[in-house]
Amino acid sequence: SSGINAEYGGISIVKAVVTGNTSTYLGGKRETDGHTHTWTVYLKPFKSEDMSIYVKKVHFKLHDSYSQPMRIISKPPYHVSESGWGEFEIMIKIFFQDPAEKPVTFYHLLKLFPNETVTVKDKTLISEQYDEIIFTDPTSIMYPLLVNARPMDPTLSQHHRNFDESERKTFTSIIEARRKIKTEIAELSSRLKNQREYHHALKQEVKELEEENKT
Repeated sequence: SSGINAEYGGISIVKAVVTGNTSTYLGGKRETDGHTHTWTVYLKPFKSEDMSIYVKKVHFKLHDSYSQPMRIISKPPYHVSESGWGEFEIMIKIFFQDPAEKPVTFYHLLKLFPNETVTVKDKTLISEQYDEIIFTDPTSIMYPLLVNARPMDPTLSQHHRNFDESERKTFTSIIEARRKIKTEIAELSSRLKNQREYHHALKQEVKELEEENKT
């Protein structure tokens, strides 16, 4: 988040999200392009809320072999549907309604083939991850948008995987540790700034005294 905000300093707001993809096997190579799967990559709120109140747009960066690798989605549902034959990493970059709030980037490895990290339901492969966006000291523009997010149609935000409590607790502990480190860095930076200002004032005072002694 952007720098300390006098009105909302010391406040952290966490928005839980799910990044993931579904894919379906076509039964073989398609004659026109050799593609073997259709797939959809997405960003969804963990809880059923309309993210567009605080999210301006989402960039999905696909593999460079696609004719338009950068896909920009400006309203929910935030997803891109395509077809292909290989797995690759997709960058998901979230931009917020207040330009002063720095964008947040997640990376999702597109999954097409079954393994122990994915689930298969009705011939559709599902790969999902739980994550969190942390707004520390949100701006005066962002704060009301974050706390007044509207509910949305559950069918647009429904995710497939049942993230258990222990997994969320693990993430929460990681987030808390990051937040603590961030706070400590901010405190140290503030102390360092105060010390610099003190030394500067002291040097100024010494300089003035030296000039007085010369006269």
